[in-house]
Amino acid sequence: MQQEVVDFLIIGSGVAGLRAAIELAPHGEVLVVTKDRPSESSTEYAQGGIAAVMSDEDEVGIHFEDTLKAGDGLCNEDAVRTLVQEGPKRITELISWGAEFDKEGTKLSLCLEAAHSRKRILHAHGDSTGKELERVLLKKVRSFRSIRKYPFAITIDLMVKDSACHGAYVLKDGEVTALFAKATILATGGAGQIYSRTTNPQVATGDGMAIAFRGGAILEDMEFVQFHPTSLYSPTAPQFLLSEAMRGEGALLRNTNKEQFMGSYHALAELAPRDIVSRAIISEMVITNSNHVYLDLRHLEKHFVKNRFPRIYSTCLRYDIDITEDLIPVSPAAHYFMGGVKTDTHGRTNIRGLYAAGEVSCTGVHGANRLASNSLLEGLVYGARTGTAAAEMSGVPDTAVRYDFRPSTIPEAEAIRRTLRKLMWEKAGIIRCAKSLGEAGEQLHAWRDIIRKDYASRHELELKNMLTVSEITVQAAISRKGSVGAHYRSDYKERGKRWQEHLFWDRKNIVMRDLALQSHGKGTCSQ
Repeated sequence: MQQEVVDFLIIGSGVAGLRAAIELAPHGEVLVVTKDRPSESSTEYAQGGIAAVMSDEDEVGIHFEDTLKAGDGLCNEDAVRTLVQEGPKRITELISWGAEFDKEGTKLSLCLEAAHSRKRILHAHGDSTGKELERVLLKKVRSFRSIRKYPFAITIDLMVKDSACHGAYVLKDGEVTALFAKATILATGGAGQIYSRTTNPQVATGDGMAIAFRGGAILEDMEFVQFHPTSLYSPTAPQFLLSEAMRGEGALLRNTNKEQFMGSYHALAELAPRDIVSRAIISEMVITNSNHVYLDLRHLEKHFVKNRFPRIYSTCLRYDIDITEDLIPVSPAAHYFMGGVKTDTHGRTNIRGLYAAGEVSCTGVHGANRLASNSLLEGLVYGARTGTAAAEMSGVPDTAVRYDFRPSTIPEAEAIRRTLRKLMWEKAGIIRCAKSLGEAGEQLHAWRDIIRKDYASRHELELKNMLTVSEITVQAAISRKGSVGAHYRSDYKERGKRWQEHLFWDRKNIVMRDLALQSHGKGTCSQ
């Protein structure tokens, strides 16, 4: 087995991982591991924008309240306060590095999105904000000789000994390499690929959550999965995200009878929180016996639509849909995990030397339902904070840690993957109940033997991680007997008596409870 020793190891190259790398660069050698090309991450596909208070008409306090409201009572207020207070500084920093956000004259162009009470969403090139952030951060990373990329390598497991992380074992070109580091940061993104309908890229298979869990890290709030209301629905097209900003600019939702319906579900209609819009769409699909509804921009000025949403316009045209003239078939898709690896507001986990930032982590900033366009901001703010904290890590890794790697194989891995994704979509998706979750749990239990073994291919390791995250998500959804935020139980439609509790999971897969707002992030949960 080959081995290499670096100061800092970052697994993942989205906005959080790259921002952490930039922060760490002056403090030692930084190695950024990615299982695909460095630019392949959820960041690259983020269209909607990035939320921050950048005008005199807005206030940090209002952004704070909007975030808490969207989180439906389960946000960590300290984490939210940090996000909204430090956000403007991080945006200004990006601009100084060359970020080209859209402008109206000399001022930043700020837009409105669902559940925001002020125009505070910045965009780049209309609907390519994530791509622009990725460009600027990669350019900045390239300016540091201390940062190296390690692409096309999937992490097998973390090196954990005596409750401390000493690096990770990765698989590259069929060979296992031990990468030792005094601090390891997980920035692997989410796990949308466990669902058959998702806006996430192929790399989002829950790797960071799964390897952290196996290493002894605590996972939190895994039942809270956000489903984006509007992804393109077409047998010949990919599940392409149709930005929240389209409804922010006036797009309407219609059922297959061409009738508007959102006004019957919420006072804010199309601008209601995502979970409400997603469930309303599902209800209309049931009522009309259809697989989709329509997004309608036909009443908006054509030139404006083409220039405001150039990427969406050109992509839909490839599938014979002109968004300025045609109704766009859409349906919900898995989009974002509010839960993840439990951290404090500096990215620290319960394992010494292990940190997490971005979607893989759970600071509590999103609560039960993420406010639109807060995710890129979280990656910037908490990526920087995590890098700062990791830079303070002293000592050297224990290079005597040994890994007994005995790879197995998974017969019919692709068939199991397809069955898993369909199972999670149908039984543990937007609307859940004891019966559906129980059926999902039974099937997942039948696959448990797969989780216990090692594998020597990316595809099999991904399946192992997907099964791990799926099982915890289902068990968390079973444990929360109530409906809060994005977690909706048709058999428990009210919040429930203990709704303010957070659910934590250790590697023994035992649920632990903690009261929201009182002890979140203070290291009080037991293992």
